[in-house]
Amino acid sequence: MKKSLGAKALVFTTPTWIIGTYDKNGKPNGVTVAWGGIVCSKPPCVGISLRKTTYSYDNIMDKKAFTVNVPSEKYVKEADYFGIVSGRSEDKFAKTKLTPVKSELVEAPYIEEFPLILECKVIKTVEIGLHIRFIGEILDVKCDENALGKDGLPDIERIKPILYDPEVCTYHGIGKYLGDAFSIGK
Repeated sequence: MKKSLGAKALVFTTPTWIIGTYDKNGKPNGVTVAWGGIVCSKPPCVGISLRKTTYSYDNIMDKKAFTVNVPSEKYVKEADYFGIVSGRSEDKFAKTKLTPVKSELVEAPYIEEFPLILECKVIKTVEIGLHIRFIGEILDVKCDENALGKDGLPDIERIKPILYDPEVCTYHGIGKYLGDAFSIGK
């Protein structure tokens, strides 16, 4: 028998991403988001949701750009910190000693230490309740060479992304390999 839990933003799992932005003065900032995912394959697009009250919301609205920075498990403390404090009052990069790098494609920084980066230009915004959904067209994907698999694509087991459980507010690593998609079901 199933127990009703009511209407909740509960699904396993959500990503732990740091969204890179610049403010009006060119100061780099990052914010942790879990409300994000791929929303289209052609053109390749990602969606992230932020509240209007966040510093990063204003930055994205001003620059029409952001980066998605995928931290590896070893940066879980830094990833959490980026979601705890506001860039209005803290220099998160100075505090964490992470390195902001100016994107050559969009007006947003990416984080040098993180293994996987998406550089995005905003193509649409949608207001949904407390959040604004930013749809960003992915202009480029950057990946550390040591995080690429033998096929030349990012390898999830080398990247070791951080997963987030939104209802109980816990971080997790990836699980074991289960099989190839579009294959094991045949």
